[in-house]
Amino acid sequence: MSSATGFGQLAEFSIKSPTIKLPKAKEGDQVEHIYEFTNTGKAPLIISSYKVDCPCTKLELPKEPILPGQKGKIILSFDTKGKSFYQDRIIYLEMNTKKKTEKLRFKIYVEPKP
Repeated sequence: MSSATGFGQLAEFSIKSPTIKLPKAKEGDQVEHIYEFTNTGKAPLIISSYKVDCPCTKLELPKEPILPGQKGKIILSFDTKGKSFYQDRIIYLEMNTKKKTEKLRFKIYVEPKP
């Protein structure tokens, strides 16, 4: 086998804070956050897609593979339109790591419109 995974070399997704608490927002605000991570594995890390239950949550994934030892960014965008009070979202990232799926999570309090 000539593939990197054939020799036991895998990408590894390492993130300091997979769960974050975002600052309070007002209903209708567009909230953004940048998740920073590192590929601590021995093969290029490829994040192929993501899944989340609510279409109000979108991610901008790296377009190029993240090489071993390099850092990458995932940009989160959360639309608070029609949302109020405590919100808790889990994002499932599909990637070429041993686990195949990694989780990100964010929590936010959205002040409802008067």
